[in-house]
Amino acid sequence: MNKFYRLLTAAQFMGLAALAQTKTFTLTEQVQPQPKANYQLAARFSPNKLKKMVYSTSVDPHWLKLSNRFWYNFETPKGKFWYLVDPSAKSKKLLFDNAKLASDITLIVRDPFDAEHLPLENLKFSTDEKSVTFEVKSTIDELKKDRKDKKAADSMQKKIFSFKYELASAKLTEIPNFSKPKPKPSWGSVAPDSSAIIFSRNYNLYWMDKENYKKAVKNEDDSTIVEHQLTKDGIKFYSYGSDGDGENNVENEKNNKKRRGAYVLWSPNAKYFILDRTDARKVKDLWVINSVTPGRPTLETYKYQMPGEAEAPQDELLLFDFGAKSYRKLNVSAFKDQSVSVWSKPALNKDRDNEFRPSVWLGNNSRFYFSRTSRDLKRIDICTVDINTNVVKPLIDERFNTYVEVNRPGLVNDGNELIHWSERDGWAHFYLFDGNGKLKNQITKGAFHCESIVNIDEKKRVLYFTANGREGKEDPYYLHLYKVNFDGSNLKLLNAGDYDHVASLNDNNTYFVDNYSRVNTAPKATLYNTNGLKVMELETTDLSLLMTAGYKFPEPFKVKADDGITDLYGVMYKPFDFDPNKKYPIIEYVYPGPQTEAVNKAFSKSMDRTERLAQFGYIVITVGNRGGNPSRSKWYHTYGYGNLRDYGLADKKTAVEQLAAKYAFIDEQKVGITGHSGGGFMSTAAMLVYPDFFKAAVSNAGNHDNSIYNRWWSEKHHGVKEIISLKGDTSFKYSIDKNPDLAKNLKGHLLLMHGDVDNNVHPANSIRVANALMKAGKRFDFLLIPGQRHGFGDMTEYAFWKLADHFNKYLLGDFSEPSDVDVVEMDREIEKNGK
Repeated sequence: MNKFYRLLTAAQFMGLAALAQTKTFTLTEQVQPQPKANYQLAARFSPNKLKKMVYSTSVDPHWLKLSNRFWYNFETPKGKFWYLVDPSAKSKKLLFDNAKLASDITLIVRDPFDAEHLPLENLKFSTDEKSVTFEVKSTIDELKKDRKDKKAADSMQKKIFSFKYELASAKLTEIPNFSKPKPKPSWGSVAPDSSAIIFSRNYNLYWMDKENYKKAVKNEDDSTIVEHQLTKDGIKFYSYGSDGDGENNVENEKNNKKRRGAYVLWSPNAKYFILDRTDARKVKDLWVINSVTPGRPTLETYKYQMPGEAEAPQDELLLFDFGAKSYRKLNVSAFKDQSVSVWSKPALNKDRDNEFRPSVWLGNNSRFYFSRTSRDLKRIDICTVDINTNVVKPLIDERFNTYVEVNRPGLVNDGNELIHWSERDGWAHFYLFDGNGKLKNQITKGAFHCESIVNIDEKKRVLYFTANGREGKEDPYYLHLYKVNFDGSNLKLLNAGDYDHVASLNDNNTYFVDNYSRVNTAPKATLYNTNGLKVMELETTDLSLLMTAGYKFPEPFKVKADDGITDLYGVMYKPFDFDPNKKYPIIEYVYPGPQTEAVNKAFSKSMDRTERLAQFGYIVITVGNRGGNPSRSKWYHTYGYGNLRDYGLADKKTAVEQLAAKYAFIDEQKVGITGHSGGGFMSTAAMLVYPDFFKAAVSNAGNHDNSIYNRWWSEKHHGVKEIISLKGDTSFKYSIDKNPDLAKNLKGHLLLMHGDVDNNVHPANSIRVANALMKAGKRFDFLLIPGQRHGFGDMTEYAFWKLADHFNKYLLGDFSEPSDVDVVEMDREIEKNGK
């Protein structure tokens, strides 16, 4: 008894003493033990364990070239199977008998294989589509043919066998003397006719012909390779190719003379190419230090423009005449510190398995299309360039008082018409323009959001596109496939159903595979024709092992925003051992947008931030906020413009209040909040703006001080003021509220985590919050993740358990060290072997 009393505060002791005078009680009756965090249930659904419970969740069709057929593979707890589908015949059949194929491979490789464990790689159809080839890795050790040091530990490799399988006869033959080709070098931009390959070296452009490129593919260091220099004035940060982004200074110096990528777009006839060259020399430097590299810690220096800074990168557009080996700089300037983006031609679905897919510009042999955007992002021009005259012609302009966005236009009849995506009427819709930029008609209209062009049927003058928010009584974020005539008539929904849909349409516009689910349904895949008629069912994801492990679907919900008018959509995740008679702390997983909202619409087997966190003993929710997802109205998307720190917080708070009022099992006195990147920024802001409401937060990699985050995101979504002086000079003014400004408000328990080599959101963002909190005399926790970028990499699992420990202490009151739970052992897939 005395030991227990020593743990009480003076006030608590006096309260118990007073109560003892009025009634008889036992201490165990009056002081209930705190609930223990359920580490074991959370561990049951770790990422590596989920890989053994949930396999394929969608059908990914490989459309063939000579017909409307496609093949796909699909994995279930029974193994992986390969299918060939003929939509015209309404047939789906196995590409091969797995058991027979396993036996045939075993006879050749001399390694045992069975029907359920066929490790086929790199499966491809032959040109005549009568056979397939694939590879199988064996257990046989062989010397690498291109090894440099014959005594090196990595000079051995596992032998790979290549096979040809005849579909009609089911005959398997080994491809003799097979040597697995190296992947195509990432540095090579191959011309459409394969005649030339462009790359960079030491910041300048070079080229080589096809034969020398073949040598380079086999051996980069082949001394007989002949290459030719195209430019000579390239320097670091004003280069014609890669500057070596992501390399530390030592690596950068070492790699300067190696071949690097040059991101060019070719004309269809391979006579010209264009390159967007950026002069970033005046942009100020930023640095990260990697303390855990072998040997000395390494410094990484890179260019990083912050909001409002005058030193901006300058984009140039260069047009190269490859035959003449000359180039000219095009006059594309319209706005100070503008950015330029050149569009590539859309890739064909039937080409996805091609090893060689050239990068071709959007346009034809005589013109290409690009956009130029003002620094304040309120003005965008869509332009075309006549490469014979160098004339730059603005076709379509977008102007708005917040920011504007555009997508790649769809070309019709070689550019005689353009289909343009715009939010000019407050909703994202498609517009038809003639080749000179004159508006012909609006194609789609209404209070719904058009997402993207899927395909264009020029002969029938039909546009295939995705959109959401049009179908009543559905979650407005559920995506669907539609078709509509260019004149706006005959708009037709092609994949009806109260689900989120992802469609893959073939290039002939005849059939599409529809993958669909909700967060509370198993994913399905169905084949349709483009009249919206079902051809056949393809697959349903097998969740039997997941359900056996105790999984239960989450629950979608709808609440009102803080204005009492706007509908917000969210998902609630409960512990799988949920007891409706208990009260649970609630945690919000947040991402404020404006690029997206952290609310799943379809089933996902990525559960770390939601389902798995709930298993410790929480209600976890994700919910949208005004200013979040762009897939609603322009008003909704730009709600946070000018108030980037606080715009979503009221909606997050009121969502919890509404749910707590509705459900007795939610403890409104124990509210946590967490998020990554923008969510890290938002979760800390919530703790500081509503310090009496949010009791605990874990903020990962947050951009807490947006005055030192990259200017593209900050100036776009918060706004930057363009100022033109009486002399005509243009400057930019930026001001924003920051999390460190409110450090004195902290009352709850905050954990900051950040990777120390994060070159996206610099660790200074979290360090500045820490500095302000220390100066304000506040207690908090800080965890630096060594050697990690923005996403935490291979430390993600460790970070999850640290996040859980934090909430378990301060929301569940479980301060016991989980000595029986090791954060490594929780997700260990390979037993300890001393290595």
